[in-house]
Amino acid sequence: MQSGLLTELGKSLLSGSLDDEILMAQTDGPTAVQILPEANVIKIGGQSFIDRGRAAVFPMIEEIVENLGRHKMIIGTGAGTRARHAYSVGLDLGLPTGVLSVLGTFVSMQNARMLNFLLSKNGIPFIEPAQFAQLPHYLAERGAVIFFGMPPYIYWQRNPAMGRIPPHRTDTGSYLVSEVFGARSMIFVKDEKGLYTADPKKDRAAKFIGKITVSELEELDLQDLVLERGVTEMMRHATHRRSVQVINGLERGNLTRALNGEHVGTIITAD
Repeated sequence: MQSGLLTELGKSLLSGSLDDEILMAQTDGPTAVQILPEANVIKIGGQSFIDRGRAAVFPMIEEIVENLGRHKMIIGTGAGTRARHAYSVGLDLGLPTGVLSVLGTFVSMQNARMLNFLLSKNGIPFIEPAQFAQLPHYLAERGAVIFFGMPPYIYWQRNPAMGRIPPHRTDTGSYLVSEVFGARSMIFVKDEKGLYTADPKKDRAAKFIGKITVSELEELDLQDLVLERGVTEMMRHATHRRSVQVINGLERGNLTRALNGEHVGTIITAD
C-alpha cells in the first residue's frame, strides 16, 4: 500500500503497537456513524414477560402491530425461566460458562421464534446474528425485525467475577445492538414499572426510581437490579446509546408512549 494514501493515524497504526495507550487514544475520532438513527431497540423480557403467556404477549403483539409504519422496531427476546432451568442442570453437570451461554442462547431463540410466528401475518422477519448485515434492509422493507437477545459470544462468553452463570445475557445483547447501530432508543419491556431500591415483589418498602445515572446507581449498590449489570458497565464507554428506558409492558400503551419519546418507567443515563 502506498504510504501517501494513508493518514497520519494510518501510518501510526501500521508502525505502532495496538497496546499503545497513546496511539489508542488517537483512534477515538472521527465520530462513529449512526447506522440506524431512527430505529428503536425493544427487548421483551423472558421470565418477566414472555413466560406469562397469552395474557401478556398478545396485547404486546397488538401494540407492536399498531406502531408499524410509525416507528422502526428491532425486537429482542429474553430467555426466561427455561434458561434458568437449563443453567441449573448445566451447573450440576459441571459445564463451563461458555457452554451455559450456548444453552441460554437457544432458549432465547425459541422465544424469538414464537414471537416471529405470532407476527408472521404482518411480515415481520426473524434474523440470526449471521444475518445482521441485512438487518437494515429488512427494517426498511418491513418496519420491524425480531432477533434473540443473547450476544453472539457463544463459547467465548467471558467468565463472571463470581460463579459460572454467563454475565452478558439478553439485556446486554439487546443493548449492544442499540449501541452498535446507533439506534434512537433502547427500551426494556419488563413486568415492573422500572427500577426500585429492592425487588417490589418481595419488599413492599421498595421505592421507585424514575431517573438515575450509572454513577448514582453504583453508589446505591443495590442487591437486586431490574437490568443486567453488564448493561450499565457498557453504558460508561458507549458512543451512541447513553441512556436506556425500563417500562412495564403489562400496562397497555406504555410501549407506544416510550416509542413516542415520553418518560415512562425508569430512565438510566450514562454520566
